Amino acid sequence: MAALGMDIPGLAPPRRAAAWLARAGDLALPAAAIALIFAAWEWGVALLGIGAYLLPPPSQVFAAIATMARDGSLWANAQVTLGATLTGFAIALAAGIAVGGLIAQSRLVERTVYGYLVAIQTLPKIALAPLFVAWFGFGLSSKVAVAALIAFFPIVVNVIAGLKSCDPGRLDVMRALSASRWQVFRHVQLPSALPFIMAGADVAIVFALTGAMVGEFVGATAGLGYQMVLSNSQMEVPKVYGVLVVLGGIGMLLHGAVALLRRRLLSWMPAEAAPSSPSRS
Repeated sequence: MAALGMDIPGLAPPRRAAAWLARAGDLALPAAAIALIFAAWEWGVALLGIGAYLLPPPSQVFAAIATMARDGSLWANAQVTLGATLTGFAIALAAGIAVGGLIAQSRLVERTVYGYLVAIQTLPKIALAPLFVAWFGFGLSSKVAVAALIAFFPIVVNVIAGLKSCDPGRLDVMRALSASRWQVFRHVQLPSALPFIMAGADVAIVFALTGAMVGEFVGATAGLGYQMVLSNSQMEVPKVYGVLVVLGGIGMLLHGAVALLRRRLLSWMPAEAAPSSPSRS
């Protein structure tokens, strides 16, 4: 019946219910693990008598988060950091696809440019952040630049790997049909590289958040990194830990959003197009 395109009444709802139960189970285990960690943290701090100025218990940390949420500082600073993260990620994604495409299409460009990209990647980004602040100022631009720089390399590496993994048989067919290089790239190479691109984006979105925080640590007037530096200078340690918890939540949400987009995009791809172990370096 299913092969004829007919749905049997009563079967679809149980399948949907089973799918929802499976998803709920996938979420319940990490949530239980986090709750256990926080409980052990609260109990361990009280048992060992650790001062709040060293390691505040979760109850104080969440109280600090609630205080920052009530006075509006948490939302305002989170918007600044999230804006820098997403803007830097978008720039890194566009530049990574463009540069990776050029490198994969031309051996001359690869020999000329790729070594310099590796050299830039080996530089500690915290050392470049003060230069970006000097060049772009204390505003949003310097944070976007650091975020884009850190997120760029994972994307460009995966783009190159994806474009070079294209099936040679498909390329031969396109050439036999007298397709242009742009048509070959658009219809064959880019779809084949999409799983690699999304794997790189999955890593890069978290790197972009790290880059935005690095820029805010070095010099900023707003953002969660600025909030951490300010709270630390005022010895408000629970607020420092509270910002760390919020950052962890933002990182998980960004990772989940990219993973969801990846599943949606790759659901239309043939099974053989997805690499078994995409590059994440």
